Amino acid sequence: MRDENTSWPAPEIGWRDGTPVAVQFDDPYFSLANGAAETRHVFLGGNDLPERLHDGFRIAELGFGTGLNALVLSADFAGPGRLRFTSFEAFPMGRDDMARALAAFPDLPSEALLDQWPARQIALPNMDIEIVEGDARATLPAWSGRADAWFLDGFAPARNPDLWESTLMAEVARHTAAGGTFATYTAAGHVRRALAAAGFDVARVAGFAGKRHMTRGRLA
Repeated sequence: MRDENTSWPAPEIGWRDGTPVAVQFDDPYFSLANGAAETRHVFLGGNDLPERLHDGFRIAELGFGTGLNALVLSADFAGPGRLRFTSFEAFPMGRDDMARALAAFPDLPSEALLDQWPARQIALPNMDIEIVEGDARATLPAWSGRADAWFLDGFAPARNPDLWESTLMAEVARHTAAGGTFATYTAAGHVRRALAAAGFDVARVAGFAGKRHMTRGRLA
């Protein structure tokens, strides 16, 4: 059930070939080629998932967006057990826009998310989702958890630099379990350097859908 007491100001959304675009950042929420395939290549493949998944495995994310990453992960986790997913989101999407975006992916368990949105706690059949609203530069340092895998999925560093600054990347490392990993679609040099300085072994690997590179890493 949706939490009727949760009222967030929705971001302004535009549409490009059926894909939602954040007007503030002039950047699409996911690949125009295929958002679900991008999630599987970048965030799941980049973190060696679903092979590493097990009951209680902890995923954290910068940028919940449409919820696509969480839904793809849930669809690909065969269990047994439940995953724990925490997402830091400064501009939670309105339900109508989310439903329109997710309609492009009929094979995903979107209704389970939409039936509860907006809410700070969401239960999918095999995953517990926590939404932490606000600027991650303030909310992540206050978070008491640690993730086994990170999805770094903010808007492009050139358009939303606040979500990629070195101090925030250091907080990502501080909130990563021993041997934990991250993956991101960006290969921007300053992002890779910040993550390496924070303690990750960083690798640049092949990107998705013609994008030359993406970045992945493991906490040293």
